[in-house]
Amino acid sequence: MQGSAAIDACNVRVVDPERVASVNARMPGEDDIVDTADVFSLLGDPRRLKLLVALLDGELCVCDLAAVTGLSESATSHALRLLRAHRVVAVRRDGRMAYYRLDDAHVRMLVDLAVAHTEHTDAIHPERSGA
Repeated sequence: MQGSAAIDACNVRVVDPERVASVNARMPGEDDIVDTADVFSLLGDPRRLKLLVALLDGELCVCDLAAVTGLSESATSHALRLLRAHRVVAVRRDGRMAYYRLDDAHVRMLVDLAVAHTEHTDAIHPERSGA
């Protein structure tokens, strides 16, 4: 093997069986892993993430979210439907108006931490380089 591939190669099947057993014991079930990956997938879209960052300050209606993010109301509504289906945002209706908020403290923490991470880290983006 050459380069970085050689670094990742293992010569034995399991180096630390106790640690492997411990990690396996606390590993979420497959359905939970898939659902969590879906949430990260939703957060991976800059437009949806912008909506969530806007909701860090509290609930907003669709038209205000569209104004804040620069999305059309239709695109905003569509994104909010996806986020609501995955319990990332919740809605409160007041007559014909719908007000959205982050669903719970876990979502708030996830978005806060992700934003703080990127604000305090110089990311390397090989996928963005011209090479």
